[in-house]
Amino acid sequence: MSFVRIGGVPHHVVVDGSGPVCVLSAGLAMSWFDWDPVVPLLAPYRTVVRFDRPGHGLSGPALVPPTAAGEAHRIAAVLRALGLDGPATVVGHSIAGFHAEAFARLHPDRTAGVVLVDSSVEEDARVPAAPAVRTTLARGAGTALSLLGAPAALGPATRRLAVRLSRAAGGDPAPAALVRRCYGTSRVLHGILNENTHYRAVAAELLALRERFPLPQAVPVTVLAACDGRGGPGGRFNRRWLERQRTLARGLGDAHFEAVEPAGHLVMLDRPDAVARAVLTMGRPRQAPQPRA
Repeated sequence: MSFVRIGGVPHHVVVDGSGPVCVLSAGLAMSWFDWDPVVPLLAPYRTVVRFDRPGHGLSGPALVPPTAAGEAHRIAAVLRALGLDGPATVVGHSIAGFHAEAFARLHPDRTAGVVLVDSSVEEDARVPAAPAVRTTLARGAGTALSLLGAPAALGPATRRLAVRLSRAAGGDPAPAALVRRCYGTSRVLHGILNENTHYRAVAAELLALRERFPLPQAVPVTVLAACDGRGGPGGRFNRRWLERQRTLARGLGDAHFEAVEPAGHLVMLDRPDAVARAVLTMGRPRQAPQPRA
């Protein structure tokens, strides 16, 4: 565990294992320890880098609103600060899927592969009006909630509930002390509000980057989509989500697509084996799926 300073902000970074570099970037409101089930499966074969974005985990507060290009450059800066100059496989979960794709487009020479883990998808995003006003309102809301003591009183419990609702089965495996240390702070509350406020702007920016910076054909991409395994009317939402993920894969140079079942949005907790396999088989010829008995 260490800290590197990027853009004036101390970034919490954890490095495990050895071998080719793999970067794990978690989704909105998630922390480095949410990758814990995946790391033991990768560390014997990869140098696994985990970092917290500003306002997340143990990193310092954000100084500027997030952007797609800014987050891509952040990944590159983290690797540079660690002295890891070779190509890296970048794994992005949820909103960090935007960041991982932007990294591949803006830093193709640094990209060995991309794995999108139940990535956010916004087909028609547009930049919202008055971004400065939105930033001010988000800061004001964070300050007001902090003065009321909401982070300490509600933060850890809200985190636990969100994780339980985002899994196919099971609760939050994170140690209680770490959850309190991160989610009981106004710093993380502000970080969550900051990223959520600018979500649509980041999505719209990524659509613009797709027009200007094509993905290199040599960079393999895998799209993992969570599938809860439900059929019938109750599974309609899940089927629509899977189709959007398939469309995303087709738009990324006909990327490899895999529905991970059973898994909720937090695929790395429900199916860490699927995430690790996607990284370790990146770029290899894939066998046709075998029929189930």
